[in-house]
Amino acid sequence: MPDQTRPKVTIIGCGTPTPTPEAFGSAHLIEMPSGEKVLFDCGPATTHKLAKAGVSVTEIDRVVFTHHHFDHDSDFPTFVLSRWDQLVPADVPLHVYGPPPTAKFCRGILDEPDGLFAHDWLARVNHPGSQVTFRDRGGVLPRSKPQVVPHEIGVGTFLEQDGYRITAARAEHVQPYLDSLAYRVDTDGGSVVITGDTRPCDSVTKLARGADTLLMMCWESHDMVSGTDHDLATCSILGAAETAAEAGVRQLVMVHIGARLRNPEMAEARAREAESAFDGEIVWGEELMRVPPPR
Repeated sequence: MPDQTRPKVTIIGCGTPTPTPEAFGSAHLIEMPSGEKVLFDCGPATTHKLAKAGVSVTEIDRVVFTHHHFDHDSDFPTFVLSRWDQLVPADVPLHVYGPPPTAKFCRGILDEPDGLFAHDWLARVNHPGSQVTFRDRGGVLPRSKPQVVPHEIGVGTFLEQDGYRITAARAEHVQPYLDSLAYRVDTDGGSVVITGDTRPCDSVTKLARGADTLLMMCWESHDMVSGTDHDLATCSILGAAETAAEAGVRQLVMVHIGARLRNPEMAEARAREAESAFDGEIVWGEELMRVPPPR
């Protein structure tokens, strides 16, 4: 019988900034034991892909960003406005967590008069045609603007409630230009680590120590990364596998998979590289995959 206290993971986006038919951008959904759904990152087409996964935007009241590259955050305006437009009650704000510039990012989307999408919600709040649509959906005028509450966070535990705890650690990516964080979700039944974009580093390994599942960036093969400037910001197949082995996780889920690695002719080589360093369970992520619990 499934353990109802284990966090459940759905991969919404597990690609890169390169659009491909199979994957584009990053986003992951974790369902907590209470049933609460928390979205980690909101890359291109996340809102649409959530719908394909059978998840309504109105079911999500918390979004956590690893960092603010566009392949991790560019669908956020669509997500925010869609959630609001589908009549989430005005007293249920969207809480948004992440490193700087998370607060600036949120304000820049919605704040009036200069937020990039303020014109949208202002029109929907004030025009009679939009007001009647709002009433037809069950809304009661006057309509309030979208309610978004940003929380800029650093390392350490920042959220504890409803049977889960989320802890952040530094991820080494493109500092000092952008801050990046990796996250660990702990419940009574298990633990999941989402690295976001990172190179292998001690802080991520420590965060993942003993976790059940590690979702880690896997951009390219080691021969394409090692000895180049990619080493400063990204992770190879081998780097992810070595991190999983050192951390002692049960299951390694490869995400943020580079376009070249998705070619069918790469399947054997990529598996061989991963298995050379990690003898645990390896899952190659696909969009809309519900990650099975580790064996």
